[in-house]
Parts: sequence; C-alpha cells; structure tokens
Amino acid sequence: MSDMITADLVDLDLSADTKEAAARSLAERMVAQGRVTDLDGFLADVAAREAQMPTGLDGGIGIPHCRSAHVTEPTLAFGRSAAGIDFGAPDGPADLIFLIAAPAGADDAHLTILSSLARQLMNADFTAALRSVPDAEGAAALIRGDEAPRVAGGTGAVSAAPASDDSAPASDDAALVSDDSASASHDSAVAPGAASAGATAGSTTPAPAPTAAPTAAPADSAPAGPFRIVAVTSCPTGIAHTYMAAESLENAGREAGVEITVEPQGSAGFTRLDPAVIAAADAVIFAHDVPVREKDRFAGKPTVDVGVKAGINRPAELIAEVRAKAARGEVTAPAAAGQGAGAGTPVERTGDATEGYGTKLRKWLMSGVSYMVPFVAAGGLLIALGFAIGGYKINKAPSVMDHFLWTQADSWGALLFQIGGVAFGFLVPVLAGYIAYGMADRPGLVPGFVGGAISLTINAGFLGGLAAGLIAGGVVMAIQRVRIPAALRGIMPVVVIPLISSAIVGFLMFVVIGKPIASAQKAMTDWLNGLTGTNAVLLGALLGLMMCFDLGGPVNKVAYTFATAGIAVSDPGDSAMKIMAAVMAAGMVPPLAMALATTVRGKLFTPTERENGKAAWVLGASFISEGAIPFAAADPLRVIPSSMVGGAITGALSMTFGATLRAPHGGIFVVPLIGNPLLYLVAIAAGVCATTALVVVLKGLRKPAPGATPTETADGGTTPTAPEPEEQPVAA
Repeated sequence: MSDMITADLVDLDLSADTKEAAARSLAERMVAQGRVTDLDGFLADVAAREAQMPTGLDGGIGIPHCRSAHVTEPTLAFGRSAAGIDFGAPDGPADLIFLIAAPAGADDAHLTILSSLARQLMNADFTAALRSVPDAEGAAALIRGDEAPRVAGGTGAVSAAPASDDSAPASDDAALVSDDSASASHDSAVAPGAASAGATAGSTTPAPAPTAAPTAAPADSAPAGPFRIVAVTSCPTGIAHTYMAAESLENAGREAGVEITVEPQGSAGFTRLDPAVIAAADAVIFAHDVPVREKDRFAGKPTVDVGVKAGINRPAELIAEVRAKAARGEVTAPAAAGQGAGAGTPVERTGDATEGYGTKLRKWLMSGVSYMVPFVAAGGLLIALGFAIGGYKINKAPSVMDHFLWTQADSWGALLFQIGGVAFGFLVPVLAGYIAYGMADRPGLVPGFVGGAISLTINAGFLGGLAAGLIAGGVVMAIQRVRIPAALRGIMPVVVIPLISSAIVGFLMFVVIGKPIASAQKAMTDWLNGLTGTNAVLLGALLGLMMCFDLGGPVNKVAYTFATAGIAVSDPGDSAMKIMAAVMAAGMVPPLAMALATTVRGKLFTPTERENGKAAWVLGASFISEGAIPFAAADPLRVIPSSMVGGAITGALSMTFGATLRAPHGGIFVVPLIGNPLLYLVAIAAGVCATTALVVVLKGLRKPAPGATPTETADGGTTPTAPEPEEQPVAA
C-alpha cells in the first residue's frame, strides 16, 4: 500500500466545484507522478464508469474509480473539499474524494488493497480522522495504514495514532489486507458498526455476531438460534462498491444480532461460500449491479434482491426486510425466480432496483438476440454453402430423405441447404423463448418457445417472436407474484406455470394479436423489397453507423438482427440480401482499420495495442467487430467516431454497388457467395482507409501520451521507464 498513495497525491484544499473538475484535479497529480499516461483518456474512462452509476455515498464520500489502460500502476489520490462536491449521494455533497485508478490488468493483490480501502470508508473513525488531519503526509499515512484513527479522550475528537501505539495494535500496511489485523484493531475502541478493514477480495468471513443473547436482537421476535443470512455483493468495476456493501451489511448484521456471511464478487475474483453455510442460512441478500455468478446456489430461500448502493446505504432495512420474508415463509422458486416486477434473473438482473423500464426492455431483447445469433450463423452459412455447391435452384430440390446420391454435388448442396433451413426454423422460437427467459428465467422458456412457434405458424415472423417473448415473460412474472400454498410450490415451475402461461400466450397469439403482427411483418418485408436508389444508400449508411457505434453491443445487435431477419426465409428478396451484405461489410471495418493504423503509424499506439492490431487483422476479416473493442476502450473519443464514419461509407457503397449476401456471417471467407464480390471488397477497403486516416489524424493531434512510444525518452522525467507500459494489457 505504501507505494499506492503519497503526500504528492493528496490535496487537502480541493477547490473544484464539480465532480468532473475534482477528478481532473486529482488525475493531474497522478499524471505528474507518472501513474497515468493519458489524462484525457483516463478521465474518459472515469466518466464512463460514473455514467453507469453515481459514485457518491452517504456520509460525504465520493469514490470516482475505474480500470483503465492509461494507468501504469494501482494508484489512490485523495482530496478534501471545504464546500463539498456533488457525486450523486442521497444525503448531499461529498467532502472526502478518493480517486481510485487501477490498470486494465491489475493483479489480485493490488485490487485486494483497493477493495480493503473501500471497506475502511465504512469506519466512522477513519473518515473523521481524514476530515481533521492537518497535513497531506498525515492523510497519506492514514490511508496507507501507517497510522490508525483514534478516539481522543472520549470527547469525540479523532486523531491519527501511530501504528505502534498501544491504543491501536496491529495496524500497519497489513491493516488494509489482513483479516487478523482487522479483527484485532477496532473492537475495543470503536462503535459496533466500525468496519472490519481487513477482509480480502472474495473473502467470506461471517460477522462475529454475539450468539449468547437473543434478547439483544431487534424488537421483532428472534428465532431460538442466531438468524443466519448469506449475501452477495457486486458492482460493475468490482473495486469499491462491492466491498463497501459487504462491510456495511456485516456491520448492520452485528448491530441486529444476526450472523451474516458475505461473498463479495469483485474484480480480483471471489471465493465461493461453503455450500454448508448456504444450506444453513435462513435468508439471502443480493446487493448487486452485475449478474450474480452461480445464483442457483441460493435458490429456495427468502431473498431480497437490490442494487449495490442499497446494500451500502440501508443495510439494516434489507436485513429487516429479509427477516420479515422469512417469517412469512416467502421463498424463491428454483433458479431464483425473484420477487416483484423485473426481479432478478441470471441474464436480466444487471442493474439497480430503480433501473428504468426502457433499460430493462433492452436487456430482455438482447437476451433473446444473443441466443439466436448462433442459429443464424450456423443456418445461414449452411444455406449459403448449399447454394454455392448446388446452384441457386437448390431450394427446389426434393428432400434428401427421398433422393440423395453420394457422388452428386447437387445432393450435397441440397443436404446443406435443408440442414440450414431446419436451423433457421429455430430462429423465432429461440428469440421468443430467451426473451422470456431474460424476464422470468427458466419458467419463461416453455411459453416463449410455444409463442415463437405460433408466430411462424401464422407468418408473424420476427415481430411476432418479439411480441410472443415479451408476453410470455410478462405472464410468467405475473403468475410468480401469486401467493401459492407451500404444498404446491414444488410443481409450480414444472407443471402449473408452463401449462397456464402457454395457454394464455397461445390464445393471445392465435386470436388477438397474431393477425395484426403478421400484417406488419408483411408490410416491412414489402418495404425492404421496394428500396431503391437514394433510400437504399441512406439505409446502408445508417446500418453502417449502427454496426460501428458500440462494436458488438446492443445497437450493433439491432442492426445485425434487422439484416438477418430479412434473409431468414427460404427465398429472401434481393433487397434483404443487399442489407445483409452492407451490415457485414460495415462490421468488418473497425477491426481492420485498427489493424491497418497500428501498422502504418505504430508510434501512435502502445506495444500492447500493436499486438492487438495483429489479431485484429484476423478478427476483422472474419466479421468479428469486437476485435476493435480494446482500441475503443482505450481511446473511445477518437476510435468510435472514426469507425462510424468508415462504417457509414462502406454501408452506403455496398448498397450502391448492389452487393448481395445470403450468408449472415463469415467475413472474407464467404466472398465467393457474395454478389458483385470485387466491388464489395472495394467498399470495405474504402471504409477501412477512411477510418484509418481519421484515427491517425486524431491521435496525431492530441498531446503525446508518455506511454504511447516506450522506445522514446519520456518527457520531464514524470513518466515511468519504457518497459513498464509494455506490460499493460488493454481492457476488452
């Protein structure tokens, strides 16, 4: 810890009035110490993390933090603001600001220390000492653990005590890491809610709650033995909120007289709770903003499922709520079906309990798309190969069950075409089934698949599949809210829910909404088939922009799904095949452009980026847009807009040239299956060159990043030596 924060990284008179200005002021200190190589790039990563969820905490604390390729070593910077700065905490501005910077590939030991600091922030004596410490050196010593906070003379004043002082034993660098030092240092001197500063990343230490006095429990009647709770905490970065929530729950558990064991699922990995501990638990608390890993371990128990900030700000309420659920006998169904609208499932529950419906809807839809894509790729390639081998009349061939000659190419073409057609037949049911799965977990699969199959039967296509999946998930979630007698709970997910939900979804699809959706699907198909001239070119440009906007993310998937929906029929129209060609061409541009840029102007990139550039050649050629993600993560403000320009050019040119494609994937390996293949390659090359030129120009205009050219001498002596940046992985 001693090298993670020094007096030079402390500002006790932070004058910033916004969180952005505060982050910049502290980050500039990191740059001056050679801890950050690109100020703007690092601040962009901080802002991206802040956009996911505010980092302000109750008690006047702000903890902006991120993992970034622009960080050379794990670093802390601390600022104290007299006026306070708004970091989005419910109780008002923060006066203690911690900027936590972790490299993209930080090792477990360093992340453990950062996470232990997060636990320390839950200690009231620790924060009080930071508010009163008079000098930067003392503040740095407190944060490092060289000095421990001490209550002075019972007056409430807090001062920093040397680690060797008898009043604060076992407090040294290990105070932020070792379980033993943590448990030995505070119990006799601080309030029962003081932090246990020493839990390591992934630790699962039960709170040392007294078990001798059930009368010490809250006013509500306590069970004969100690009430046992297991909890899981996690946040998108896995550095701060994860461990602060764990500490807060443990403190509240001690105060409530319950035994609580927490599994923090952080960046440094996690240690799974002993199955015996889970089995003995009376209830479960999930405080998370990313999916709980191996959530099924906790099925069948009273459960409270909230965002991670609720675990920090109101742990006592969560404990009281889960105890009340246990008293009422409310338990989750197998696979943790959850409570309430939009409650947690392994694929949908990735955000705060207050997350908007639009965000949840996007996640549900992306759940279905992600499971559908492999069927699209396999089926589409098989169909395309069938046409390549057997000719474009192969779709008229009889079934290979009736006619197959081993030595005839047409028979093999027909075989591939018919296998691909069967695979394509699963697209809509899989889409609908896994949308419902994203909403309601496994109970949603049956009505979702049934609704998707009905959509095919009534020619409602993909639009019908989307509607069927959402309806199926909503019906199952509604059924799960109904209070069921304990004797029937065992058959609910196996018999009752599939039966009732399938009947309701089938009725709605066949009788109520099926025909209008089928008409809308036909209208969309006719519109696509009628696209010509300028309209087609503009559509190609729009799809190109979407493919390059988030490189495999939701917007990219929307464009890809739109394209595959058009060719997912036995005889796709010419316009549908043009759209598919434009989408694949645009998706190849970003990784190929990054590969070319690292080749022609390698000095603008770090050694790791140049290595990633070599792999990007293959990824781009294979139509794997995610090959550009390391570059976009390291420098989004230059890479993403440049990629979008190149993608729009390629999409528009592909539509202009009339290139067609029957296969939904494959990159350059399916060029023989493309209509107008030479002009198609010209369109790709034009977009790649445009993106490369823009990236090179934009990177050349910025201030040189000290770590970008490790073979050159660092300026001003503030940058680490050349070999250090070579070891920095790039965040994917």
